[in-house]
Formats: sequence, C-alpha cells, structure tokens
Amino acid sequence: MAVSLRLALVLILAASLQYTEAWRQMPKLSEKKLCADGECSHPISMAVALEDFYPSDCRFIPIRKGQVIYVFSKLKGRGRLFWAGSVQSGYYSEQEARLGFFPSSVVEETQLLQPGDVEVMTEPWDFYCN
Repeated sequence: MAVSLRLALVLILAASLQYTEAWRQMPKLSEKKLCADGECSHPISMAVALEDFYPSDCRFIPIRKGQVIYVFSKLKGRGRLFWAGSVQSGYYSEQEARLGFFPSSVVEETQLLQPGDVEVMTEPWDFYCN
C-alpha cells in the first residue's frame, strides 16, 4: 500500500512539473486593452491579412496573406501596435482556431462587428505561452 501511495505521489509530482514546464509567463505587451465587452469574449471586427506574418514567440499567431482574422482586442499604450484575434481558415478546417497577438499593420479591418470601446486591464494569462 505504501508503495502505491509513493508511486501515486511521484506521478502527480511529475505531471505538475510537466505542466509548469509547458506553460510559462512571457513579458506583458501592454497593461490595457480595448474590447467589445468586459471579458473580451466577443469579436470587435473582422480583418483580412495583407501579408504573411511569422511569429517571433508563442504569444503571437502565424497569419497567411488572405486569411480572415476575428479581432477580439486591441492593446493600448506601449503595445498599441498589436491586436489579439483568431485565424479561421474555414468551418471544417483541420487548423484549430487559436487566439494570439499579431501586428495591426499586417491586416486590414473589413467589417466592424461591435464597438471596441470597453477598456480592460490585461491579465498575466493574456501573455502565457504553451
């Protein structure tokens, strides 16, 4: 019984170490962001990529020219050049939708969905990488 308990504790510890290795805090790009609502759960607009963007780290998403991006927030202050959104390649696409940052300069907003005038403080999890 003691061996089983030790084994269980070792497995739990190993799993928790693996989890902390997989998720890491990255530097904040900004202290505030503009959203459509207080939780930033609704898209502000749709945009089309004007050029390819290759991310420099895991906070950012890769974008290909012509892809549609749903914009969920726009950073303010020192990070105002970056927006957060999700690239959708199609409803039945094999590419999983992922939320991340991208430079606003590589997209053109094509459709305003809701006003993005709710100022929200960024959270540490906004800048976590996995």
